[in-house]
Amino acid sequence: MKQQQIQHVFEHLHNHAEVSWKEIETTNYLVELFEASGFSPQRFKNCPGFYVEIGSGHPVVGLRADMDALWQEVDGEMKANHSCGHDAHMTIVTGVMHELKDRVLPHTGTVRAIFQPAEELGNGSLSVVAEGVADDLDYLYGVHLRPHDEISFPQCAPGIQHGACVFAKGWIKGHDAHGARPHQGVNAIEVLFAIQQHINTIHVDPHIAATIKFTNIQAGTDNLNIIPGNATFGLDIRAQTNEAMAKIQHDTQKIIATMRQLYACDIEFTFLDDVPAAEVDADASALLATSIQHVLQQEALPVIVTPGADDFHFYTIERPQIKATMLALGADVAPGLHHPNMTFNPQAIENGIAILTDVVCRTLAYK
Repeated sequence: MKQQQIQHVFEHLHNHAEVSWKEIETTNYLVELFEASGFSPQRFKNCPGFYVEIGSGHPVVGLRADMDALWQEVDGEMKANHSCGHDAHMTIVTGVMHELKDRVLPHTGTVRAIFQPAEELGNGSLSVVAEGVADDLDYLYGVHLRPHDEISFPQCAPGIQHGACVFAKGWIKGHDAHGARPHQGVNAIEVLFAIQQHINTIHVDPHIAATIKFTNIQAGTDNLNIIPGNATFGLDIRAQTNEAMAKIQHDTQKIIATMRQLYACDIEFTFLDDVPAAEVDADASALLATSIQHVLQQEALPVIVTPGADDFHFYTIERPQIKATMLALGADVAPGLHHPNMTFNPQAIENGIAILTDVVCRTLAYK
């Protein structure tokens, strides 16, 4: 694709953002674009998105592009907004497939581009895995724009060591009591404070970054003489390794069980949107590092460590044979990812296309 065509694709995707599980028009636009170029894209049966491939045989090399946008306020207006760079990711993978169209010969291997819904909810990749398109993958490459305070344009790294992330939701269920008769009920706010105090005692290896914190609390009314017996709360839990995350979840469940007994109250508790930490494959990242150096004529940075999370890593959890890594694409993202007015250096798109095109060819020859 020519640079002008790539820019047009990006502008269309940027201006027609859609939120998780509603990427219908995004799918339609890209499917029609690929069909017009002579590809045969295949829509997913049970969710938005599609895949498109060229070549045949092994190795099967996958490219993943996330499609969804965030719902946030932008200059006073609530709207779908690509403040995480998924519009760029889709453009890059589209460009790579067009670059490779006449370069991947039959029986030298298969290249499969996967356009995935709902990354922002942390579970879109699981729906794609259920479609069967990851079953025979040998390698999988992803891409993500990086903020300027992490790496600067045009620097790139051959992997992103995302942390694990899980949300939790809890409900304290009881009965209100009169402010003058606290002995007749359980104060849900006191239970919340107790939970907060105890989660602060959860410790993992201090060399491993990990946090657990309240992000939502709702209790009480405007009537200040009523002791609330009911409350809801939410937690955001993050850890740099899956082992540390497992310990935090286990300890949190023990605390909730203890609070039930201590306060003799009903507490429902569940984990939501569990996203695993990255397992960066050494072979895939080495190939990607070579491609970064070849394209940019400068050494690749080491694999970067970030507390953010990405459901890209479910592919290797669900299909352990896949050798996967994600291109950390220096793009001078500012003020930061998920900021409603996020901007980035558009030349990063060209770098992303060139690097991923190179690594796919390199991987097909590597076998």
